[in-house]
Amino acid sequence: MTEHRVYRMPFARIYPALVAKAERKGRTRTEVDQIIAWLTGYDAPAIARLLGGQTDYETFFSQAPALNPARDRIKGVVCGVRVETIDDPVMREIRYLDKLIDELAKGKAMDKILSR
Repeated sequence: MTEHRVYRMPFARIYPALVAKAERKGRTRTEVDQIIAWLTGYDAPAIARLLGGQTDYETFFSQAPALNPARDRIKGVVCGVRVETIDDPVMREIRYLDKLIDELAKGKAMDKILSR
């Protein structure tokens, strides 16, 4: 399995990019946090702790408190790749989050994003 550079990036460095993408389209940080909570089980205090540390992106997903069992219903294309066909489990988790944030930024309603 190839280890991608993004695996070692701190979550605290990636999170602002996720929020900025949403905010550019009129969405909120709270909505990004709701998506992260739905996907991983991290609540707002846990996200805040992660932002103050050096937890890398791979660890962020591997130590997630409660990965949502419905996440395998996330379908679609991110960066030209179908998320449901990604074999690498860490990259698949990363792309699931990317896909949900993309849907948020495209104006999809939160209830539609989280009702998988």
